Amino acid sequence: MTSSQQSPDPHGHGPEDGPGHQGGHGHGHAHSHGPAEPVSRHLRKVIAAVLIPFATAVLVGLVVLWPGGAPSHERTGVGFDRQTEQGKVVAVQQIDCADVNAAQVPPTGDTTTPQGREAVKGQQGQCAKATVEVTSGPEKGRTFTEIVQPDAPRQLHEGQGVVIAYAPDAPKDLQYSVTDVNRKLPITVLAGIFALAVVVVGRMRGVMALIALAVSFLILTLFILPAILQGSNPLVVAVVGASAIMLFALYMCHGLSARTSVAVLGTLISLLLIGLLGSLFIDWASLSGNTDDNTGLIHGLYPEIDMSGLLLAGIIIGSLGVLDDVTVTQTSAVWELHQADPGMGPRGLYRAAIRIGRDHIASVVNTLFLAYAGAALPLLLLFSIAQSSVGTVANSELVAEEIVRTLVGSIGLVASVPITTALAALVVSADRPGAAGAAGAAESAGAVGRVGSTKRRPARGGRRRRAK
Repeated sequence: MTSSQQSPDPHGHGPEDGPGHQGGHGHGHAHSHGPAEPVSRHLRKVIAAVLIPFATAVLVGLVVLWPGGAPSHERTGVGFDRQTEQGKVVAVQQIDCADVNAAQVPPTGDTTTPQGREAVKGQQGQCAKATVEVTSGPEKGRTFTEIVQPDAPRQLHEGQGVVIAYAPDAPKDLQYSVTDVNRKLPITVLAGIFALAVVVVGRMRGVMALIALAVSFLILTLFILPAILQGSNPLVVAVVGASAIMLFALYMCHGLSARTSVAVLGTLISLLLIGLLGSLFIDWASLSGNTDDNTGLIHGLYPEIDMSGLLLAGIIIGSLGVLDDVTVTQTSAVWELHQADPGMGPRGLYRAAIRIGRDHIASVVNTLFLAYAGAALPLLLLFSIAQSSVGTVANSELVAEEIVRTLVGSIGLVASVPITTALAALVVSADRPGAAGAAGAAESAGAVGRVGSTKRRPARGGRRRRAK
């Protein structure tokens, strides 16, 4: 070590400050490590004055609308509204379909129609006779047989776990039937892999994200869904529930800071915009929200539920996750730009950060479109088979509902970029550091000047020897 490095700083900096001042990068070190510097106390009070009443209103909404559980009803035995038990396939035997399909209409021999092809297979193919054991419920251990047609989309094999529908009012031989396979194990394994990947890569931040995910799931299942079933306004429930999820998830994952608070404000404004646009266009397009068997069953069981309001609630909740990503990214971009150049004004910060936001907009909008298109792919295939025109497809309520959902959510996401960027630029530019901060800045500037002057004039002793 050189003699100049061993000597103490004449201005009072001890040896522990050395790494931060070597090579003339002392000022850069102060801005390149650790979290963002805290904003002033005055600005924190302003942010708190906005967010505390909002958080209080969300808490009051949770208390007032809390349902205390989903209302009970008499099961219809239709669709998902059936009593189910667990079962296991203990044996599978191949038999002639003609022996079990004798009651069917004999095939006509015409295989050009779907009915003709099914009739031929029903008489000439090999069917599976599965013996299924009930593994849960009051009749655990009971067995029954299930006939699986050769063209059935779901085939059974020995040892497979299944979900069984139970109809207590049916004749004894017809009380049980297989409705689905048991997928709990692969889904649990996949969820475990996901959690492990999040923790390994994200570390403590990943753990916080998983906790926030669990809380979001609890709010959805314990508050939002039961409250809607109890007859509360779906839009109000969705706004309160989504706001609670947003507050908990953002502050849990990103910390209680001014940066996170700006992201919360940007998300809130964007959600309000999505709610207004969604309400306007759902009413204008006369979307009922009752477009398939599942929504029809819900409306039949709970006719007091506003189905169009339920559609709007789904749009708000579905947009929240992507909104969080966009607003946090934009806020962080503004904060980092401010740290890199503290002298940059709000206009400069906005222009620099909005260039980042434009790239984000392009990817997010495409992501939303492909997500909805993938979910509706079977429906789109049906329209393609029917050779329907684009106008006919778009005008049908099933597709129009997805179009409104996609476009309203995308408009909110696009708007969240300039909204959040402007808020963040105004907040960091309006901040006025206190005396301690000013003194620290002056001290850092002095340290930089000392290092710079050391570099300009020839050093003595060890410095000269190193130069050689």
